[in-house]
Amino acid sequence: MPHYPKYTTTVIGAYSVPRWYEPLDRLVTMGQLLPEDMRDAQYRVMQAAIIDQEVAGIDVITGGETHRRTHNRHAPPNAMLNYFWQKIPAFQGETRPKPITKYDPNVTHPAAICHGPITDEVDLGLVDEFRDISAYARKPVKITMTGPHFLTAVTYDEYYNDTARMMFDAAKLLNNNFKRLAEAGCKHIQVDEPYLTPPNDDEVRTAVEAVNLAIEGLPKDIHIAVHVCQGNYAVGPHYDGQIGHRYFDTGRYKADLICGIECHSYLIEHDKTDAFEGLLGNKQLGVGAVDVQAPNIETGETIAERITAHRWLAPEQTIITSSCGFNHLPRHIALGKMRAMTQAKAILSGGSR
Repeated sequence: MPHYPKYTTTVIGAYSVPRWYEPLDRLVTMGQLLPEDMRDAQYRVMQAAIIDQEVAGIDVITGGETHRRTHNRHAPPNAMLNYFWQKIPAFQGETRPKPITKYDPNVTHPAAICHGPITDEVDLGLVDEFRDISAYARKPVKITMTGPHFLTAVTYDEYYNDTARMMFDAAKLLNNNFKRLAEAGCKHIQVDEPYLTPPNDDEVRTAVEAVNLAIEGLPKDIHIAVHVCQGNYAVGPHYDGQIGHRYFDTGRYKADLICGIECHSYLIEHDKTDAFEGLLGNKQLGVGAVDVQAPNIETGETIAERITAHRWLAPEQTIITSSCGFNHLPRHIALGKMRAMTQAKAILSGGSR
């Protein structure tokens, strides 16, 4: 199993999205700029995200997922869902608003409508993304991808009428794309499954099977991580100071079922860490000790204390990360939080547990 060295630092995926994305996208819509101009801007922001992570000292980096967005910075994650749905013929076309949380009936996302079979030959663009990032990165590159459960569970199913079948077909599509990533030289793959708490146990068991199908047959030298969180939604600029909403924090936290995923590490929120005690085996745990729902920059000492609070977790099993992506945070806050992660690593590596 390709374990990371103790206290390896990594981000969850998304990096700070510039506010000017939205007016730039409007100019494209109005015909005053070309779509190529938006793509150029996305590419430059990706380069900046790489530089910021490397300057901060992060060990395993991403491209910030900034090319997956054109607007919608505060709303449900078009970078996780709509970006990929529009690449899959079964989901292409109109969307329909769908509620995503019991906490606020006004919070919806533009859900795709499944109107045909999900075939496994679709290119999701992950290899191109890996090559683009690797052309600039000096650190190991991780590619993130929405998992088969989240990719399908929050859609309208008008074809399968069978959640498991739709999920498994999505898993086969992901598996083919992951194998292409492996052939391209990618050694770090992360599957994002933020919606594993609200469903019942049977649905989560099926989701675990689907994730295992998605990562089946990959080379043994690839580190496969699974990110599980309770939702990181902020709706509108007025939410900036009060983004402590965990929209998926409903139902039982199913660490016992999640640990059935045959990956190498789980990346979670730090207050969920103890749910994995006695279940982790020889896998690693990414402790999300950096709180992305707090607009302040933690100190390295604070992050280190959040990690050492879990005495049962061995240093060699500990990865330092954030609770979710940085997309909604200003760049200077995101950069400061990453620097604090690196400081926490230095503190933990130099001290004793």
